[in-house]
Amino acid sequence: MHHLIIPGLNNSGPDHWQSFWEKSLPDTSRVVQENWDHPEKCDWVSRLSRYISKLDSDTVLVAHSLGVVTAVEWLLEEKNPYVKGAFLVAPPDADSVEIIHDFAPMPMQKLPVPSMVIASTNDPFVTFERAEAFAKAWGSAFVNVGNLGHINAKTHLGEWPEGRRFLAEFEASI
Repeated sequence: MHHLIIPGLNNSGPDHWQSFWEKSLPDTSRVVQENWDHPEKCDWVSRLSRYISKLDSDTVLVAHSLGVVTAVEWLLEEKNPYVKGAFLVAPPDADSVEIIHDFAPMPMQKLPVPSMVIASTNDPFVTFERAEAFAKAWGSAFVNVGNLGHINAKTHLGEWPEGRRFLAEFEASI
């Protein structure tokens, strides 16, 4: 299974679990946005679409933060038979986070592929209840990882073995 890493705002630096996974997961590629600091929904979704159009094997989208919203928007607008699922970590609330207001309103439709949402109880960019509502609306499996903030480099997760276990469980289910 191919893994397409979809980072969020400001990209995922070298200490972010996505960067570790990019190096350690077999058959992995990464979306690189043109403007990491001032995201615009149409640009980010269009860039993701270009990466997905080049897929030639079954793929799971592995998205974090604003990458989640980008992936969800793409899934609701486009299709590609190689996209088999979406692993969605720490979705932010574009309806209430000013810097990503261009991505509002948050999509609340069922996704056309299996998905899993991973959320923290103390994420500063989304309430736990709202993350749970996203998962329900998207038809996603939902995992509560406790107090891990935004599930990013600031949480010092490194390779994030627990996340790898969730990814493996998700892939086994699709």
